[in-house]
Amino acid sequence: MSATEGYVEMSVLGVRVELPSNQPLVLLEEVDSNRRLPLWIGAPEASAIAGYLQGLSSPRPLTHDLLVAAVAALGSRVEQVRIVSVRDTTFHARLDLAGGQAVDARASDAIAVALASGVPVYASVEVLEAAGFEPDPEGEPEGAEEQVAEFRQFLDDIDPEDFS
Repeated sequence: MSATEGYVEMSVLGVRVELPSNQPLVLLEEVDSNRRLPLWIGAPEASAIAGYLQGLSSPRPLTHDLLVAAVAALGSRVEQVRIVSVRDTTFHARLDLAGGQAVDARASDAIAVALASGVPVYASVEVLEAAGFEPDPEGEPEGAEEQVAEFRQFLDDIDPEDFS
């Protein structure tokens, strides 16, 4: 059985803050379709993910960079990230390392590590069935195109310090 059997490759669409709760979320999208998976995350992880998506670099290693460097210093590497389950609205993930080792992780940290190390993110079919959705282009509310444009502008203008 391959490590990705039962899993679907995802791309990270972006990070946004949901109003009125001011709760950050990261939005993943299935690579081969438009099925999406929203994950509510903490502000520090949102800041890190947004920074990686924007290609920002830090003069000193961020926590996720440190983890990737520590794994490399121990003679291994992160090969992929898998979102393995969702229980009571909490997403559970795993970092798959070279040599077959796996490390349990919060989904938000796992996504940040994937972006820091340039490896793919996968979500289990069960997670997608439980928490994913497919946007209905026919049923999009009026002004949806403007909302997408506004979200893209938000991603272009976001600064990691906005989440501090």
